[in-house]
Amino acid sequence: MRCPFCGHSDTGVKNSRTTDDLSAIRRRRYCSECGGRFTTFERIQLRDLIVIKKDGNRVPFDRDKLARSVETALHKRPLQQGQIERVINSIIRHLETSGDVEIPTCTIGEMVMKALVQLDPVAYIRFSSVYHEFNSVSNFVDFISTMTETLDTLPDDGEGGH
Repeated sequence: MRCPFCGHSDTGVKNSRTTDDLSAIRRRRYCSECGGRFTTFERIQLRDLIVIKKDGNRVPFDRDKLARSVETALHKRPLQQGQIERVINSIIRHLETSGDVEIPTCTIGEMVMKALVQLDPVAYIRFSSVYHEFNSVSNFVDFISTMTETLDTLPDDGEGGH
């Protein structure tokens, strides 16, 4: 592993442990050249996924981009990082096991919204407003009205929320 600070190729592992949800191995590393310390994560990847963008372009699936989108929607919401990681890992696991190698962005967006509507309705609205490209207050009003009807049909999770 190359040092991100000085570029030296001889780095060592100080310690390794699994993440809380057992989806990755977290390694604390150090550089023998500059003494810099950094963390890497090792994850299982079942297959290389390709995302089909709205314009038809095909790009490699980027876990970090998905994570940033979900984390942006959940910014300052009362959730633990572990809950967010489980949502992201669940979406990725579903994508990898679906049998499809090429996945349209709309499929990924729908999966994120399905997870967020049950996890945090405010985050669901935030994500949906970008996904659906809301450009007026009436878009929000219509969407929230429809969302409220949808939430009323979801089973209660026993924790006072959906």
